[in-house]
Amino acid sequence: MFRLLFAFLISFMIAATGLAATAIPTADLPGSQDSPLVGRFQGAIIVSYDQKGFDEFTLPLSILEEVEGKRDTHNNRVYEPKDKKTLEGSHTRLVYIIPENVSPLEVLRNYQEEITSKGGEILYQCKEQECGGDPTRGSHGGGGSMSLSMYLRPEEHIKDKRDSPGYCAQAPKIADQRYMAGAFSESGAHISVLTFAVKEWPGTCPEFIGRTVAAVDIIEPKQRQQKMVTVKAAEMAKKISDTGSIALYGIYFDFDKADLKTESQPTLEQIVGLLKDDPKLKLLVVGHTDNVGTFPFNMDLSQRRAAAVVNALTTQFGVEKSRLTPVGVSFAAPVASNRTEEGRAKNRRVELVEN
Repeated sequence: MFRLLFAFLISFMIAATGLAATAIPTADLPGSQDSPLVGRFQGAIIVSYDQKGFDEFTLPLSILEEVEGKRDTHNNRVYEPKDKKTLEGSHTRLVYIIPENVSPLEVLRNYQEEITSKGGEILYQCKEQECGGDPTRGSHGGGGSMSLSMYLRPEEHIKDKRDSPGYCAQAPKIADQRYMAGAFSESGAHISVLTFAVKEWPGTCPEFIGRTVAAVDIIEPKQRQQKMVTVKAAEMAKKISDTGSIALYGIYFDFDKADLKTESQPTLEQIVGLLKDDPKLKLLVVGHTDNVGTFPFNMDLSQRRAAAVVNALTTQFGVEKSRLTPVGVSFAAPVASNRTEEGRAKNRRVELVEN
């Protein structure tokens, strides 16, 4: 009764302010499709879809525990599992709105049955507060404790527009949280399934209150294509002389972090060679990102990545710090469309600009 009254009051407030309420869709999000690995609960509708040819995903295999003194970009206390598995490969994220009067537990049990019937195994499962973190929060919110939803897909990684069906399904206050992680040993694929009931979402999403949502992440092994060739110092010098800058794709970072990967070493060595060949050359080291996540989040990330490159060049190779200036520009200067994975890959780069 209270839920219906709350939904009515929200609807009244929306009508009073002239905003349109977000309706429950009757058809899948255009361009989306089920994974051939697992199907959907009967009658479910896809409201959010994201597919990356090569991505990183961390699968929690134990309760989320607070990391003392650590906060995320929304000032939430950070929670992480001690037992986890970091996966790389093709990553598909599907978010479904489930038909009325179906509980999160019923949806989860159906996924578990399908996985085991196809030869898979359940690696971990939990419910409500047993999962750790705040069991009442979706992916939205700050100043509290991180939730399992935030760990799996933080708000800045939700591509759906605010108050769209996809956003309404992932961001709200929630209840009756259920989770499972599974694997298919034969193919090496892994699956993450989070189900919950929408409890509260002030704004334009009252029709979602009480409905069950299933957020499904599927990670399938895929070898990363080695497409990038290390640019030599002489090539860098010519490009900078001709155009004033050069974009480099041979510098790699951990997902959503500013930690340089060891594969970056050959390119860093060539930058050192460039600076040794021209002792007067000063450079802006510019970090660029794609548009996955918010602009402020990517601004901070791109600045930290640029600073990490400068730090590596000065501490590991002895380059004078005065010759290098780190600059982060978020996704303000794309060289390709961010609507495709290929375009996003081109936009994730480090650029050297003559200073």
